[in-house]
Amino acid sequence: MTTRLGRHFIQIPGPTNVPDRVLRAIAAPTIDHRGPEFSAIMQDVLPGLQRLFKSAGPVVIFAGSGSGAWEAALVNTLSPGDKVLMAETGHFSNLWERMARKFALDVEYLPGDWRGGVNPARVEARLAEDKAHAIKAVAIVHNETSTGVTSDVAAIRRALDQTRHPALFLVDAISSLGSIDLRTAEWGIDVVVGGSQKGLMLPPGLGFNAVSEKALAAAKKAKLSRSFWDWEPILEANKAWSFPFTPNINLIFGLKEAVAMFEEVGLAAVFARHARHGEAVRRAVRAWDLELQAANPAEYSASVTAIRVPEGVNADSTRAVILEDFDMSLGAGLGKLAGKVFRIGHLGALNDLMIAGTLAGVEMGLLRAQVPHQRGGVLTALDFLARDSGRTAKKAAE
Repeated sequence: MTTRLGRHFIQIPGPTNVPDRVLRAIAAPTIDHRGPEFSAIMQDVLPGLQRLFKSAGPVVIFAGSGSGAWEAALVNTLSPGDKVLMAETGHFSNLWERMARKFALDVEYLPGDWRGGVNPARVEARLAEDKAHAIKAVAIVHNETSTGVTSDVAAIRRALDQTRHPALFLVDAISSLGSIDLRTAEWGIDVVVGGSQKGLMLPPGLGFNAVSEKALAAAKKAKLSRSFWDWEPILEANKAWSFPFTPNINLIFGLKEAVAMFEEVGLAAVFARHARHGEAVRRAVRAWDLELQAANPAEYSASVTAIRVPEGVNADSTRAVILEDFDMSLGAGLGKLAGKVFRIGHLGALNDLMIAGTLAGVEMGLLRAQVPHQRGGVLTALDFLARDSGRTAKKAAE
């Protein structure tokens, strides 16, 4: 076994780095999930999650992954044969679309090229055509983790409003929650899907649905089969700050600590930090003379950057060199981008030095793997990061 010195850099877009204070909270002794101590924790966690999601409705916590929370969003609100409008933005929109079809939903999938986000004009045109309101839900991915593209959720909400379409609005925020501004109530989102292992700075194991009153009403009529993913028994138990099943107790300890960290810093400052780190990474990529997968600067993600490698280069081989020689994990290309891109995750518990170290590892790896590029990406990013060490971003957030 090779002895590794120093720390491993995990720069994939989830799971992300977990802060020490969150790890310490998770490491506390397990307690009775039906006792008063756990109820007191839930009295902090549930309202804190509402503030984090900027939601006027409840947030349902599942012991599961973001994929489970996808399923919960569908089965609680829809019936077999219901028409759902979805948009192709990358690998994860594809997975959600396939899941919807497995539930015998009638999915209309607006095609995309994996270089851009959801086109609000196309959504609006399709909704305007739907005079009979056959479309029961619009389901989109806010931040497509596979491509580093963020869609304009507020613009999709406007498309629904301008056409006066009554469809439910479902949004996957798995890789944007806690990293990119998301306004559940203000943007009229009926179900937000989240997971613990990305911007929330926790290990995998918790899934979330932030639920509107409209979605709760739809759940009373929805006919898709559901049991574990059913909102109703969880929400009923939550009234007494409890669960109808054994929850992931120690992860909820960590969740309480993570929510506290967000509130200490303030969401606006957190979003400004992510935007700043994303810009530093993109400046390095441009200096390397490599191409971003995201084609539209207005859609650049603040949580992950996907980088295209030159023709004839295998991105996975490059990632393997970086892992072996510099002990850093980068995100793989997924689906049709396999071998064509590598991804740098810059979300969660990161600071400027960690971003600088990440970019140094990538630049050394490009050289070691003999990937055609220009030198100087790290210095370009450092020049940007060193200007004020985040003070300007913090002031702007305030």
